[in-house]
Amino acid sequence: MASRLSSPTVRRRRLGAELKTLRIAAGLNRDQAAEHLGVAPSTITKVENATSAARPADVAMLLEFYGVDEERREFLITLAREARQRGWWQDHKKAIRPWFETFVGLESAAIELRPYDSELIPGLLQTADYYRAHLSTTPIRLSAEETEQKVAFRLARQEQLAAPDGLRLWSITNEACIRRMVGGTTTMKAQLRHLIAAAERPNITLQILPFAAGSHPAMDGSFVIIEFPERTSPDVVYLESQTDARYLEEADVVDRYNVVFNHLRAKALDPGESLRLLVQAEKDL
Repeated sequence: MASRLSSPTVRRRRLGAELKTLRIAAGLNRDQAAEHLGVAPSTITKVENATSAARPADVAMLLEFYGVDEERREFLITLAREARQRGWWQDHKKAIRPWFETFVGLESAAIELRPYDSELIPGLLQTADYYRAHLSTTPIRLSAEETEQKVAFRLARQEQLAAPDGLRLWSITNEACIRRMVGGTTTMKAQLRHLIAAAERPNITLQILPFAAGSHPAMDGSFVIIEFPERTSPDVVYLESQTDARYLEEADVVDRYNVVFNHLRAKALDPGESLRLLVQAEKDL
């Protein structure tokens, strides 16, 4: 798996943001940029929104049109080349929903994930059998091959937690996740033992939000805050639904989610108490 700093997804998002800033600074609109490049205005929108990777030659033309100095042009053209590289997850293309690919690219570049999960054990901490059991309940029936492709991809993502530059995970998990039976007693006991072992790893902080905490500020659902090692890449909030996902980047919105996460940290059991609850939950089974 590549270095956390080399994710093409993050490079593409940074390039898009830079190109939009430079276009606006030059006093140009999308139609003018598109006309100069000989493309539809929607192409400029896709590049600036990072939904499409720009060709380095096109980036060079835009930067010259925007009046960007040579040193800055060289850096951004290099960024455009890096943004078109294949990510490791491309080898699992069949197992990835189209809208989830962006998340995997961001996750692969992140230094820390801060998820709050209300119904399921966090994906990066799920056992293969727990995930298989969950997949078996989805409305769309999967073949055995499709299921195993998804399991293999899930396990590949989990390798990030064991990498030398180890992804940090600060997970707040609702007590419902550890009490809800998924896959039967054997599967659930193994899942809880897996969580107990994970909680003792130095790059993983696991807190359980107990039922006794009562009402809390994330009762409208799960979310993930993604933090990157580079200051030029601000945090992103990820929200997932049954059919798509949203990526929130506005500073005030991200700040709100960070405040909510901090409130959850305060209401949740501390890591030691959380570990004891996990041990008790496993015994209760």
